[in-house]
Amino acid sequence: MLRSPFFSILLLLFFFTSCKEKKEKNIIKSPIQKEAHILLEKGLFNLKNKNFNSAFYNFNKSKIKFESLHDSINIAYNLIQMASIQQINGDYYGSKETLTEALPYIKKDDIYLLSIYNFFGIADKELSLYDDAIISYKTALKSVTDSISKKSPLNNIAVVYIKQKKYDKAIQILESILNSKISNQLPQTTKARVTDNLGYAYFKKGNFDKGISLMNEGLAMRNKIDDAYGAIESNLHLAEYYAKTNPKKSIDYAQTAYQTATKFNSIDERLKALSFLISTDFSSKNTQYAQKYIFLNDSIIKIRNNFKNKFAKIKYDSKKEKDENQKLRLERAENLLTLQKVKYQRIVWLIVAVFLLILILVLIRYFRNRNRIGKLKASYDTETRIAKKIHDELANDVFHAITFAETQSLTSENKKEKLLEQLDQIYVRVRGISRENNDVDTGIGYSKNIKEMLSTFNSESRNVIINNFEKVNWEGLDDIKKITIYRTLQELMVNMKKHSEASIVIVKFENLQNSLLIDYADNGKGCAKEEIIKNGLQNMENRILAIKGTITFDSEPHKGFKVKIALTK
Repeated sequence: MLRSPFFSILLLLFFFTSCKEKKEKNIIKSPIQKEAHILLEKGLFNLKNKNFNSAFYNFNKSKIKFESLHDSINIAYNLIQMASIQQINGDYYGSKETLTEALPYIKKDDIYLLSIYNFFGIADKELSLYDDAIISYKTALKSVTDSISKKSPLNNIAVVYIKQKKYDKAIQILESILNSKISNQLPQTTKARVTDNLGYAYFKKGNFDKGISLMNEGLAMRNKIDDAYGAIESNLHLAEYYAKTNPKKSIDYAQTAYQTATKFNSIDERLKALSFLISTDFSSKNTQYAQKYIFLNDSIIKIRNNFKNKFAKIKYDSKKEKDENQKLRLERAENLLTLQKVKYQRIVWLIVAVFLLILILVLIRYFRNRNRIGKLKASYDTETRIAKKIHDELANDVFHAITFAETQSLTSENKKEKLLEQLDQIYVRVRGISRENNDVDTGIGYSKNIKEMLSTFNSESRNVIINNFEKVNWEGLDDIKKITIYRTLQELMVNMKKHSEASIVIVKFENLQNSLLIDYADNGKGCAKEEIIKNGLQNMENRILAIKGTITFDSEPHKGFKVKIALTK
């Protein structure tokens, strides 16, 4: 329908909420679940009453609670509600980012896909990204099984075709809806909307007689079922039709649309009606219409910009709080580890020094025999910096080995064998450092190469989404970090292709002042956390730790796979 997306969003939310309520019947809730659902209900209540800031805040808090429960369905539900609020308030770019965040939580056959891709379509249409909107609506169409539900996405596709001036395509779709065998089963509001759109398409194509006939029929149907809001669009279409041939009729229809839109407090429709009146009514009221238009337009821009800023702040504050809590937990763990180390510190450092000396000699010999020595950083050219790198990476492993030797009886063959296994693992890690391959172009073509590498994993059954890639200042990173990022992402994608069977992969970059954050997520089959090392991901963890970054894996069977990487610049 050729109108503001607000009403369409509300209809979609009603359908969406009804489906969710059916799914949640007879579910026993834990205390944390109850708290999460209370926040969710508060969000729905505030949304119903148009308290958008409070609703967005409650949905975001509820989402965080459900994240702790690994409840994918409710995480996605909250994110979709947040995206809908952003769209209602004109933040279409923000809503697309929120919808993208929800995708990894959705299964291939989940009914929520209809809502997500419908919202994608609305956002793209409002941003005049018409080709993208059609793709989104067609994806939504694929997720619908019953014939009646397919008519709404089809109507949306036809509306976009009208905006693209592809009137024949729009007419073909709209007539197929009205001529289908199930047309009598369609809701009257849907039939009226399709009839009006069909008439508008014929009018825009130049078939004025058929166009006016169908538009009048659509308005009559809406008046009969008391669809006052839908009648706004019919009146606007008729005002446009008569704008050149009968200005008086055009003014009457535009005034009717304006009065009804004012009653419903629909700003976008009021602005459309005023624009018709300004261009058609040249009476003394013209100045009054223009003043109203300027006032309304300025007001809605200020209000929507204010909402955008508040939504961004709510997200930022929540993320900051979550990061601070995680940092606090890490600090507590580090303090505990430090206390445990104090008792054996002298012994540990003595053995570490011996290991460092041996390993330095091994690595120096290795690097001297390699042709790629010219591409390595100065940190690999000096014994002192190599020693520091090895110390930072292997001290903990050596400490655990020494602790084992101190606390266990080595007279037992089993204990001796376990200690030897630990020392052998340390040696394998050292050899792994030497085997790292840094044959990556870190010059001007780096950003292009890494994006092309990620894009190669796109296929007919897999969609790789890359967010905020262009915002990263790649030239500000040193070569070692560039190589590490490239190899880590490469290994993640290869592992995904081999093991996950994912249909959606999202790689999101966040460029902060002093750090670079990379979030990877897919909707594959996942795996148990204890199996992560078995899947070959230990090597990428070692790479990130080697450049003083952090990497966190989050995976459970049948719930996708997530990785969070943080690097200092």
